[in-house]
Amino acid sequence: MRLELGNFYVKDIVFGEETSYSNGILTINKEEALKVVMEDEHITDADLHIVKPGDRVRLVPVKEAIEPRVRVDGGPVFPGVTGDLMQAGNGRTHALKDCSVLVVGKHWGGFQDGLIDMSGEGAKYTYYSQLKNIVLVADTDEEFEKREQQKKNRVLRWAGMRLAEYIGSCVKDLEPEELEVFELEPIVKRTKQENDLPSVVLVLQFQSQMEELGYNDLVYGWDTNRMLPTFMHPNEILDGAVISGSFMPSSSKWSTYDIQNFPVIRRLYKEHGKTLNFLGVIASNLNVALDQKERSALLVAQIAKSLGADGAIVAEEGYGNPDADFIACIVALEDAGIKTVGLTPECTGRDGRSQPLVTMDPKADAIVSTGDVSQLIELPPMETVIGELESLARDGFAGGWWGDEVLGPSVREDGSIIMENNSMFCGDQVVGWSTKTVKEF
Repeated sequence: MRLELGNFYVKDIVFGEETSYSNGILTINKEEALKVVMEDEHITDADLHIVKPGDRVRLVPVKEAIEPRVRVDGGPVFPGVTGDLMQAGNGRTHALKDCSVLVVGKHWGGFQDGLIDMSGEGAKYTYYSQLKNIVLVADTDEEFEKREQQKKNRVLRWAGMRLAEYIGSCVKDLEPEELEVFELEPIVKRTKQENDLPSVVLVLQFQSQMEELGYNDLVYGWDTNRMLPTFMHPNEILDGAVISGSFMPSSSKWSTYDIQNFPVIRRLYKEHGKTLNFLGVIASNLNVALDQKERSALLVAQIAKSLGADGAIVAEEGYGNPDADFIACIVALEDAGIKTVGLTPECTGRDGRSQPLVTMDPKADAIVSTGDVSQLIELPPMETVIGELESLARDGFAGGWWGDEVLGPSVREDGSIIMENNSMFCGDQVVGWSTKTVKEF
């Protein structure tokens, strides 16, 4: 497969008469864009905002982030989701860089929703404070969408994807400022130089815990709860084959934007042929029943061994129950003779005294932590709130609460907040651009 990503670097975003891109300026016709959003009859109210790094703006509840893109040769950006099924990972796709479409609700923040501060102390906790963001704020007529704490949010997230495709279409016929090429030869046809290097496979454990459809990550539109571990070309991941779900608490989930840009995949590509032989991606899942976890771990190890992997990286979306899948997969790979590194957030409780992973094993001796989801964060009031700040104070919002005997409510009368890092939008995900680092004391 050969994927060409044509990049356009956005320096500023403005509203104007025509949706267009020129000299780093992205102009959006707000009326046209909202018509695309309102194509779904369940959306009752919608508006667009532009927020930039340094703005004194707090966004909550944030549901999704998407990079605006267009498939130059035609077809949907997200095959099987926003259009017909087609092969992702081949051909040319154009992308608007340094910006995202953020989807924000107006009421009733849910289990998987998060918060972004564009400036101040809170900005350092999430990558998305560094981007120029087109913010879709919308509401629906569906009572279930508003009040179920593990909401599907399908209507709003799909509207965000349509909006990202609409905005991305303005660069379809333009010459990109940068052209990135991602290409791997078939494994059995690689050069001696490549085959002599350590062979590495990346295992992505997509969020798939919910047996009821509609909550989990999708691969070509297929619910990952219904899949077995599958070998995929990394180009497919970078080119819209996978979209984010809406189940995992916000700080540790992977947004669609994260998946589109997966920095770990990009780094493995950079090292391919130099320090390692990048075999590809094993798309795995996170299950509930023990036999399901064991089955997936065995299949991952068998696929990796059959591919000839010497090493593996296992990346877990989330924490808690999925830790059992994460550790089982690492152990199965190690038992197969494959040296394995794990990437995961940890959950130590507000007092920092809990076991960081639900399941532990001596064979999991190379773990990279991307942060503690339980860390308490206190932030001052923000000048502008887009969405609904009160959503953070509902118990359905992971990391926020109505009231605590010692700490009081998450949202205080003066607009300041206290919450667990759980609520920071994609603040602890393992894709490779966490804003956190390790300090030695």
